[in-house]
Amino acid sequence: MSTESLVAPGSVRPRSGRRSAGRAASTGERNWGAHIVLIIASLAMLFPFLWQIKLSVSSEADIMAVPPTFWPTSFEWQNFVEVFQRLPLLNQFWVSVAVTLLRTGAQIVLCSMAGYAFARMRFPLKGVLLGLILSILMVPGQVYLIPQYQIIQGFGLLDTIVGIALPGLFSAFGTFLMMQFFRSMPLELEQAARLDGCNSWQIFWRVMLPLAKPGIVSLAIITILSSWNDLLWPLVIASSPENMPLSVGLATLQGYRSSIHTGVLMAAALLAMAPVLVSFIILQRRVVEGIAFAGLK
Repeated sequence: MSTESLVAPGSVRPRSGRRSAGRAASTGERNWGAHIVLIIASLAMLFPFLWQIKLSVSSEADIMAVPPTFWPTSFEWQNFVEVFQRLPLLNQFWVSVAVTLLRTGAQIVLCSMAGYAFARMRFPLKGVLLGLILSILMVPGQVYLIPQYQIIQGFGLLDTIVGIALPGLFSAFGTFLMMQFFRSMPLELEQAARLDGCNSWQIFWRVMLPLAKPGIVSLAIITILSSWNDLLWPLVIASSPENMPLSVGLATLQGYRSSIHTGVLMAAALLAMAPVLVSFIILQRRVVEGIAFAGLK
């Protein structure tokens, strides 16, 4: 009689099930830990914004109270009214919108065209021109601030929206970003378009540019944020309050610190930030995709 013992097939299942349950529990614990860390980090990043909202509706006594209070004793909506009294806020808002739209639209067109040319076309001194454009990225903007001012002054565009927007109509970084994107696209698309009788101009506008939507979104996001927050160049160019963008208006408002309290400054900053925040909420998916694409490139 054989001494070998027979093991029923189902007898090993409980042990495997226990292992699976243990792994699931361990994974669940790790997920909970990650969620807790993410929640704490999110609250830490969100706290300054919530604190700004609190300060914008607080009185000076609440702001200077020691220890600080986390809820205002009374809501001072007069802070927002005082912002409109001290600044031509609506005019400055439209100046910021106009400058941002001009720069964004121009960079999408010009940087896309330049990026496509460097990525796909052959022409003399291509490497030299690309090196000159990319070398701009290594030069601080303050270095060519005075030459830019003299050029704008020569054109008679001081204290104008066009003068503020003009230096930002083209971007070396935007050209590099779009060049990298066009290089990643398959050549077969262009070859098929040429077989259909398209020339280089038609290939760019009808085939390549529509397919470059992720790159365009990335470039638009970067340009919008940099244009909306630009301070140094508009501060040099704009002299009248009506032609200043919001960033310069906030800087001038902060210059009256001796006669204005912190609540008014926070209210002004909140109003200036609101359009970008609302746009981010509406276009959140596109923004995340664009930032991810820019990071990959």
